Amino acid sequence: GKTKGIAVLDLPGHVVFPGLIDMHTHLREPGYEYKETIATGSAAAAGGGFTAVACMPNTNPVNDNRSVTEYILRRAGEANLVHVYPVAAITTGSQGKSLAEFWDLKEAGAVAISDDGRPVMDGALMRRALEYAHSLSLPVIAHCEDLSLSAGGAMHEGLAATELGLPGIPAAAEEVMVSRDLLLAEYTRTAVHIAHVSTAGAVRLIRDAKARGVRVTAETAPHYFTLTDEALRDYDVNAKVNPPLRERTDVEAVREGLRDGTIDAIASDHAPHAATDKEVEFEYAASGMIGLETSLALSLRLVTDGVLSLAELAAKMSTRPAEILGVTGGTLVPGAPADLTVIDLKRSWTVNRAELRSRSRNTPFHGWELTGKAVLTMKGGVITHSDLPETGVA
Repeated sequence: GKTKGIAVLDLPGHVVFPGLIDMHTHLREPGYEYKETIATGSAAAAGGGFTAVACMPNTNPVNDNRSVTEYILRRAGEANLVHVYPVAAITTGSQGKSLAEFWDLKEAGAVAISDDGRPVMDGALMRRALEYAHSLSLPVIAHCEDLSLSAGGAMHEGLAATELGLPGIPAAAEEVMVSRDLLLAEYTRTAVHIAHVSTAGAVRLIRDAKARGVRVTAETAPHYFTLTDEALRDYDVNAKVNPPLRERTDVEAVREGLRDGTIDAIASDHAPHAATDKEVEFEYAASGMIGLETSLALSLRLVTDGVLSLAELAAKMSTRPAEILGVTGGTLVPGAPADLTVIDLKRSWTVNRAELRSRSRNTPFHGWELTGKAVLTMKGGVITHSDLPETGVA
């Protein structure tokens, strides 16, 4: 049987993780299939070691109603490579004006709500969203950005932006909204999950709120603990993301936040864009980078650097995301579904955008030499990706 096959892979340097869960992915379908499809995104996820992804609602149409949620689940079932957990919109069309029908969306299969890509600027609306979602046990994932502070910005407001002559996005644009959402969660006694934390101030605010007993969880992405705004020196549009890459002090704070548990999860924020979205003047280029196939290797660097243990990394990339989203997985206990990721900790490989499974090529890590790779991904006992010639599975 399959279990016997896996036991053979108990090789030196190989570790078995509970199947990796990426709680922040953009699959782009429906509406932007030229960037990614549910099938290509699922293939990229399996190749990167993921057995599950949660996909954000900023599609076209926006996932703000049952029919879009059901369509995503149907397409995911056809691809049948990873569990796809739809995240539905907080507001209709993610326009920030009126709440979507949370109950209907949850019944259709949505596991959380978020206007990711856009913040909920209206504080009263965000308060109602937290209260209504709480009554349904639906996690609210907050994209924290004050648009009046970030407006017109192309990269982090700092020395590099000044020297490059690009308009800046201040750290405060993120921190003001993190602070608002923490206060609203505290006031309503409900939970909030802060997406893609990028600044030292945001880490500090979340740490302080947790110490006070606020029900908050948080995630960051590999690029926020790996790259700084210096990566934009040659105007590399693939390093243009939202929130933007910050300064060295922010990167160090994010790493410390991961180490001390302030930041619960690591998510890729996989954001595929076609060349047509990126190959324009820097200020007009779309924000986002693909990440499903580099996330694990970049995160393993935290283990090499002594920031996290392997067990802590498994928690940040599998156990905690499952707990936060309230989905199965994230465990290796007997009787749990066989969602597994087998990792060769010593496998060196070079990121080559031409060989990635994603439909898009927008990675700033092209040419990087990385160590550590998922050599086997198994969902429900079925192998969805194998890089092990000896298994005889392609």
